[in-house]
Amino acid sequence: MRARLSYTVSAIVLVFYFVLVGDRGVLLIADGRPVTVAFGVAVLVLPLIGAWFLWHTTQFARHAGRLGRELEAEGGLPVDELVRTPSGRIDRDSADAVFARRQAETEAAPEDWRNWFRLAVAYFDARDTPRARKAMQRAIALHDGKPAGS
Repeated sequence: MRARLSYTVSAIVLVFYFVLVGDRGVLLIADGRPVTVAFGVAVLVLPLIGAWFLWHTTQFARHAGRLGRELEAEGGLPVDELVRTPSGRIDRDSADAVFARRQAETEAAPEDWRNWFRLAVAYFDARDTPRARKAMQRAIALHDGKPAGS
């Protein structure tokens, strides 16, 4: 719940920023001088890229959350069996051991979205966010019946 609130607040702040920057871009274009028009167009590109990125990130989070809820209803969410340091950080060796098990499960049944979901969690716990995201994208694609690259 806390992560969802943080994400929502951040998204609202970003949208506000996009509106402010977009307004400045329009004002620069309205000035009419070639230099300010060119600068205004360049300034307008930034909020467009940011909005596109925010939209795709939000869609990814929604789809991953949907899969998580479905897996939880099936009783298939991975159990937190990781060893933690006194400060609360995940022990690297523990994360590697769980990751190896999740990877073997996924290799044994590569078309099961559930295995890819659990592998994504293991990647995240092992602090490999780019691979965690790719594994979750694969889980989403398999769940939705879309072709998924490896």
